[in-house]
Amino acid sequence: MSTATEANTTANPNPGSTQNPSDNPVSNPEPQKVFTIEEIHKLLPHRYPFALVDRIIDYIPGKSAVGIKNISFNEPQFQGHFPGRPIMPGVLIVEAMAQVGGIVMTQLPQLEGGLFLFAGIDKVRFRRQVVPGDQLIITTELLWVKQRRFGKMQGRAEVDGQLAAEGELMFSLVN
Repeated sequence: MSTATEANTTANPNPGSTQNPSDNPVSNPEPQKVFTIEEIHKLLPHRYPFALVDRIIDYIPGKSAVGIKNISFNEPQFQGHFPGRPIMPGVLIVEAMAQVGGIVMTQLPQLEGGLFLFAGIDKVRFRRQVVPGDQLIITTELLWVKQRRFGKMQGRAEVDGQLAAEGELMFSLVN
């Protein structure tokens, strides 16, 4: 499973240093911005049918993002997963978490421009089915970035306040 997220950032003033979100305190840790679908498309390379984030509703630079994915019966995966009982595939929930995390990654000033690839997932659990008509609220929090190349995020997806999925997402930056 290779998911790419394009970085749209500037170079790190300390090349080769190990980065941690707490190493570069953010001057204003309050939510900064809502990202519309048009703004998301400027930051992430994903397009239909693989663009899985409709809006970012909270964003704390260098730390976290909260996004929305509205689940529609018209999405192509429901043709075969499962006819007569559509359920959003778990891998697409994880991918949606990665895309929300990609918003955080593309905005990190200490990372050089490049392409972020999914490097792995840990501790992923699915707790509730996600079906057409649901609104998936996805929260990602940056745990660490090392050597400006590798990192990990905590992802969480909820529907109506109930946990649907959670896990740790690893990424790698390739130039």
